[in-house]
Amino acid sequence: MDRLGIDFITVLGMPPVEFVNLAGDLGCRYIAIAAAQIFGSLVGYPAWSLREDRALRRDMAAAMRDRGVSLSTAEGFMVRPGADIRDSAADLDAICELGAPRINMISIDPDQTRSFDQFAILVEMAEKRGLESTVEFAPIMMIPDLAAACAAIRHVGRPSFRLLIDTLHVARSGLSAKDLAALDPALIGYIQLCDAPLAFTQDSYIHEASVERMAPGDGELPLLDILAALPRDLVVGLEIPMLKDAQAGVDPHRRVGRCVEAARKLLARLDRQS
Repeated sequence: MDRLGIDFITVLGMPPVEFVNLAGDLGCRYIAIAAAQIFGSLVGYPAWSLREDRALRRDMAAAMRDRGVSLSTAEGFMVRPGADIRDSAADLDAICELGAPRINMISIDPDQTRSFDQFAILVEMAEKRGLESTVEFAPIMMIPDLAAACAAIRHVGRPSFRLLIDTLHVARSGLSAKDLAALDPALIGYIQLCDAPLAFTQDSYIHEASVERMAPGDGELPLLDILAALPRDLVVGLEIPMLKDAQAGVDPHRRVGRCVEAARKLLARLDRQS
């Protein structure tokens, strides 16, 4: 199974059709998208919105058909203090029209009970559109660890709501491959892959997670062990933004292509040890 994809923040706000063509050029079958641009102003991309621009949705859908590229997940679904997740309906409709099979959600609301309730509302909204959902945990977010993410899943109580496993956040939250292997595989819905140093500070972690990650093999994370503990039938999305390289003028094909090549070598090693 060719299960490698390119996730949304890796391309730092690249316009959707250009993103599809980049994935096609690099031989990747999957991309993850959000309903509107994030980070684009950092590298000079024009603003865009799939939510508001029907013509852009049509152009993106046509590009995906032409290049054999599909959506793996949709990002940008965030529980915020004082905001109602029901306001995400237009985003759900936009990404559903483009064939996304699932959405990923996070929370920046310090009220965990409210976060769980908002997750439940969004999961139900997604299910009505035929979408699965995942929840992402990270020590820098309000769902800080695996225990909290599993508690959210129990609270929602729907089998379409599962875990997103990000290799950076797994390592930074102190989880081991053994911890992951102990999970019911049915609880895991999506994998995000990057590398990073093992040592970090809170401030460096936030910056690193948002805009400066490493290609597999360039850091110190036990990526092979982590991947070996996870289901082999899930898309592996490369979440590897490299803002410094982008601002230095490194071409996206070269920048992202190096990550794709490194990830393919890692997945090939994983297959050989099976």
